[in-house]
Amino acid sequence: MNIKTGNTTYLLLASLLMLAPPLAIANTLERVQASNTFTLGYLPGFAPFSTQSGDKASGYAIDLCLKVAEKLKVQLNLPALQVRYLPVEIAGEMDAVSSGKIDILCTPTPPTLVRRKSVSYSVPVYTAGLSSVVRQDAPAGLLNVLNGKVAHTGPTWRATINGGLANATFATTAGGVTESWIRQQMQSLGIVSRLVTVDSTEAGLKLVADGKADVFFAERMLLSNLLSTHDAADNLTLLDRIFEYAPTAMALDRDDENFRLLVDTALSEMYRSGEIELAYNKYLGGISVTARKLFKVYAIP
Repeated sequence: MNIKTGNTTYLLLASLLMLAPPLAIANTLERVQASNTFTLGYLPGFAPFSTQSGDKASGYAIDLCLKVAEKLKVQLNLPALQVRYLPVEIAGEMDAVSSGKIDILCTPTPPTLVRRKSVSYSVPVYTAGLSSVVRQDAPAGLLNVLNGKVAHTGPTWRATINGGLANATFATTAGGVTESWIRQQMQSLGIVSRLVTVDSTEAGLKLVADGKADVFFAERMLLSNLLSTHDAADNLTLLDRIFEYAPTAMALDRDDENFRLLVDTALSEMYRSGEIELAYNKYLGGISVTARKLFKVYAIP
């Protein structure tokens, strides 16, 4: 009787294990090998890096991810590998990576210590620059401060800054490193201003265009690309100043060094061959001398 009960329990457990998703605990390469599918995650509203294109995606970062897919085909001997495109939201982008919902987040993001607790990162693929957009009729005091024309020495410089930014309304996208940077600057300078957050770059530009915010901060390439097509662009100005620079990269599974090595190999080969310059020229308006120098730094020998 006991033997029969033991066998029944064993068979029940075995059945349950067979019903469980077999790929849930697999690493990225195992998951891709078993499914013959490589899932590219991307943020759909981040042109020219990634944007929705029918049931697929396009952009600078997507082209780079497709090179990774080609590397996978060769290394895993999967000539018929299927590439799947899955849009994700900013609020859930890292969870999509850590849970295995996507195999890689193509849209580049700045690696932070908080993010590194749940995901890993490839070598950098783009150096982001934080810039700002204002209305063309913005007051001179505000423009002077944003352009860095106020004095940073002497006992009154903090008051001078506040004179240009007092009661100003800042805007940026929610949950990103830009929001953290702005809050830190406001606190360290003692600025009496208001910060509002939005879900997208387009929404931020609309706030400024409608007079509901004085300044919108975001990545410069995103701003430049959107202003080239935005309805209110004639009333907006992208300032020249870049407040901060940050290398950005593709997010990967935190505990999968073999996949990370494959990704870094594919990207480093693109750096050394000049292929990444072609993608840069195609989507990002041409490569600068500084960017070309950084390419040599980012590539792993």
